[in-house]
Amino acid sequence: MRGSARWTLVCAALAALLVVAFATQLGGTGKPAGGDGRPGVQSAPDAHGTEQALADVRRRADLAPCPAGSGGPGPAALRDVTVQCAADGVPVDVGRALAGGPVVLNLWAYWCGPCAVELPAMAEYQRRAGAAVTVVTVHQDPNAGAGLQRLAELGVRLPTFQDGDRRIAAALHVPNVMPATVVLRADGTVAAILPRAFTDADEIAAAVGEAQRR
Repeated sequence: MRGSARWTLVCAALAALLVVAFATQLGGTGKPAGGDGRPGVQSAPDAHGTEQALADVRRRADLAPCPAGSGGPGPAALRDVTVQCAADGVPVDVGRALAGGPVVLNLWAYWCGPCAVELPAMAEYQRRAGAAVTVVTVHQDPNAGAGLQRLAELGVRLPTFQDGDRRIAAALHVPNVMPATVVLRADGTVAAILPRAFTDADEIAAAVGEAQRR
């Protein structure tokens, strides 16, 4: 065999080996091993993608149950509005759940920086107010798992509605800003809509008290 022919065969064999090695690296899928298409990088688990993931993060969040209400129809604007209770995923008739007493609704999302400051202040306000008022947070992003994760990180265990479609905000005509707080009187009427961020429980108590005196 001539030298040029022998060299051609060697080059062909090396090329075949390189093809096999590259195919092995791709794992036969046409993509590198990383979950997002980059070598060595694994995609983060999607906390709202599976029921098991949601169950795990619910356990970590350990939220208070959603209110059951007094048995009345509740706020007229919220009748027939149904969302999920973040604590267990069970559907909640919002109007009935909020019937019977003063309520403070805190509307937020997991990606909202000022919301992360305000939520612990809301929890402290609820601790101080006791049974005189019920504070319920409303997570307004479809990613329920991320909302639960944020509450777990903050140590906030207030009852929470999962409302990724923003049905509550639409029913109450809340401006499209977050955080926002809605104060409901015991009869279900709206005392105030507060599209602003609070930084401590004293600010919240003052704003809610003023709204209730109107």
